[in-house]
Order: sequence, then C-alpha cells, then structure tokens
Amino acid sequence: MTDLLCLIRGGGDLATGVAWRLTRAGVAVVVSELPAPLTVRRTVALSSAVTEGSVQIEGMRGELAATAVEAVRLARSGADQLVGVVVSEGLPEFPADSVVDVVVDVVVDARLAKRNIDTTIHDAALVIGLGPGFTAGVDCHAVVETMRGRNLGRVLWTGSAQPDTGTPGIVEGRGAERVIRAPRDGSVRWATAIGDRVAEHELLGWVDELPVTAPFPGVVRGLILESSQVRAGLKIGDVDPRPDAPCDEISDKALAIGGGVVEAVLWWTRRQR
Repeated sequence: MTDLLCLIRGGGDLATGVAWRLTRAGVAVVVSELPAPLTVRRTVALSSAVTEGSVQIEGMRGELAATAVEAVRLARSGADQLVGVVVSEGLPEFPADSVVDVVVDVVVDARLAKRNIDTTIHDAALVIGLGPGFTAGVDCHAVVETMRGRNLGRVLWTGSAQPDTGTPGIVEGRGAERVIRAPRDGSVRWATAIGDRVAEHELLGWVDELPVTAPFPGVVRGLILESSQVRAGLKIGDVDPRPDAPCDEISDKALAIGGGVVEAVLWWTRRQR
C-alpha cells in the first residue's frame, strides 16, 4: 500500500483517527483543511497544524505545507507517519506542469457535515464518505458508519449510513449536555484550557460578553480555537464527566472509523489486483 496516495478532506479528530490508521498501514496521506478550522478536540486533530505549523499526535506528525504539491512531497518523504496538511476550501489543485507526478488514489470526505457538500464519485478511483449525507454507489464508492453502536466503523458498499440524530453518545449518563454550544454569534475567549478539571457552573469563557459555563463537574476535553468567530448554536467545547478523560489520545470512535477506512482501501486494492 506504500504507493497509494490518500487525500482526507477535513482534519478534525475523527479525520485524524483515519489518517493515523492509514499512515500506520503505509499509505501516504495529505489532509486539506479550512483556513480557520472549527475543531474542538484540537490536541488530537491534524487541523491544528494550520494554526501551529506542525502537530504531534501519538507518533504521527502533521506539517503545514504552502501548496498541495509540497504536502504530497511531505507525505511521500519516507518519514514515519508524516502527514502533509494544506489549506484548501475545495479539492486541492495539482498543476499539470508540476515536477511531482501526483495521482490521488483515494479521497475520504471526513468533514462530518452530515450532508454531502461537494464530493462526487469521480473525485478519485476510490471515494469514501464518512457518516450520513453520502450514498454508496451514487456520490461515493463506500460509506463508513460513524454512529456509535454495533455498526460503528462498518463499511457500506451500497446504501447510506444511519441518519444523524443530533445527540452525542452517552458517557457516564451524560449526552447532549456534554457539548458546549455558542450562546450567540460572536468571538470566543477562554478562561480555561483543554485538560482542565472544572466544577459545575464554573466559567469556561465567553462569546463576546456572554459567559459560557460548565454544565457539570468534569474535564475540558475540547475547546474551539481562541478568537474564533462563531455562530449561535455552533459546537465550541466538550466537557467529559470522567475524571481521567483522555485529552491527548485519539478516541475509540475515531480509531474504529479509521479501521473501516483501512478495510475499504484494502478491499478495493485487492479487487484492483
């Protein structure tokens, strides 16, 4: 699989689990991300390379590249688990006169928008959509289930993933209240940091002048980047009720989804041969 090149659209925590699994399997990976990422679990997200220049996540390194071609050079450099990250709002462009021969074999739409924004089945030889919004055989070749439960990580070659319920998985009895949402449109400031333990109603930060508080005692597992411009209702934070919640580890959910993507790539590669 070392000759394969995979483009992952989106660099959030679930996309990062996919990249980690693929790079461990020897696949060269490039990640495209927006110029102002809205990732909450930033300590385990390749999108952090956009603002930090580079990021280390469980042995994998993401490096920001100035161009898509440079990102491919990084991914194919031979360095262990090195991912090239490029800023691109659409599919990254590879100039026809590029000195690097670039053929993207696999495209994974990992933006988790709950709908298909602009991905088509013609974007690559193998196109994989994560979660709801995609139909295998129509706008992609395969869909990987992202809903927690017995089908998490399952690869679908026909049909669609389960519809979005809008409710996060239950952790120690806490569900929707784990997610911190913006109370209004505005700019975010934080009084806490990822990894902090907080008490119920403790101040987390502000959206403009409106305070944002912890819904229950727990650990701050994720916070959107300071000074991000957000809209009312957007997810901007995550509080975990577990006192030992891992903030620097790729989640079990992300790894399960990543395993599904690796399965799809292996199955497709075998059929090609």
